[in-house]
Amino acid sequence: MAAMGEDAGRFFANQMLDAIDYMHSNHTVHRDLKLENILVDVQLNLKIADFGFASAKSIDCLKSYRGTLTYMAPEIKEGKVYKGT
Repeated sequence: MAAMGEDAGRFFANQMLDAIDYMHSNHTVHRDLKLENILVDVQLNLKIADFGFASAKSIDCLKSYRGTLTYMAPEIKEGKVYKGT
């Protein structure tokens, strides 16, 4: 399998950053962002899927234990209040 290279990596990274910025600008946090929830269409556009744990309320003061354990931030595992942005 060949590596995708830096240009392709930047292409996908920029799409992810734009998508996360868009969600946060609309006061929404995904809370389960992982590789399995990132889809790629035939034109190589990334699509974020599975908003089952998403929150659009009080994203600066979240308390609930949500997400996939192996991808979860330490403050969530510790039961602390956390910012979604």
